[in-house]
Amino acid sequence: VPVDGSHWLSMREVLDILRQKGHEVVVVAPEVSWHIKPSKNFVMKMFSTPYTQEDTEKIFKEFLHSSFEEGSFLERFFRVYEHMKRLGHMSVVTCEHLLQNKELMSYLEEKKF
Repeated sequence: VPVDGSHWLSMREVLDILRQKGHEVVVVAPEVSWHIKPSKNFVMKMFSTPYTQEDTEKIFKEFLHSSFEEGSFLERFFRVYEHMKRLGHMSVVTCEHLLQNKELMSYLEEKKF
């Protein structure tokens, strides 16, 4: 289950090599993603989340913006901390939607994950 962004970009190379060596690769990803896209090199299994692409971009842009706002160290620290909590909550909700997806969980069980 990849994480969008730099983690996925690094992982993608490994998946391509595994596929070249004859392995079947299955990628489980949320429908809302910046970089995780279907490929002929792996089976893609997607699941829905309550967040839209716009929601995700807005939360991430707010986090980046707050990281560069002026203020004392403590003001900046607490602003970034609050945004990190929002991003963390978003990750937890995404994981909950994955685990509550009965069809996808059945597929993964059948494949002996």
